[in-house]
Amino acid sequence: MPRPGSEGPESSRIMLGLLDAVEQDRAQSQRLLASELGIALGLVNAYLKRCVKKGLVKVRGAPARRYAYYLTPQGFAEKSRLTVEYLSYSFDFFRQAKKDCLGLFDAARARGIKNVVLAGQTDLAEIAALCAIERGIEILGTVQKGTERREFLGVPSFADFDDIPQSFDAVMITDVIRPRETSDEAISRFGLERVLIPDLLRIRIKQANGGKK
Repeated sequence: MPRPGSEGPESSRIMLGLLDAVEQDRAQSQRLLASELGIALGLVNAYLKRCVKKGLVKVRGAPARRYAYYLTPQGFAEKSRLTVEYLSYSFDFFRQAKKDCLGLFDAARARGIKNVVLAGQTDLAEIAALCAIERGIEILGTVQKGTERREFLGVPSFADFDDIPQSFDAVMITDVIRPRETSDEAISRFGLERVLIPDLLRIRIKQANGGKK
């Protein structure tokens, strides 16, 4: 049985699932969370205490002697790191990435989107580029903060969105290192409807009406 302080794929899976649950407000019921993660109730409590101690999660009192959990900025960063670590262990990465990208491109084409920019020069970007060809979507370039590359995947490479000379229809998030930060920046600049986010990145976007994407 994995211990809260142990390293390895299983421990990383539990931590990622726990942080994901806190972000989605599913950590209110530890019993339900234990069932979802397939671990003992006591272990859920131990992992939560570890997260609080490490500054990844904050806890506040709520009515009826319950507690509300919130991710801190460090918690979001750790969730992103664990996502990358989890994907590195996952043999389903390519299959899931292809499924997500094809689905996003199909939905994008239905809305009249014909070209995109990829935000993040990663393996996910390479899969997205292949899927774009399959779906007839044009990749106008890739963006990677601080890059000195002039080209990536056979298309222009840019260090910032401001460097892109032509207009584009949408941005696909392919950054697996800092996916939330990249998503937040893209959404703030171009709007939610113009940002495509693969499900495997585990990014939950809160809508203005309180809903989540």
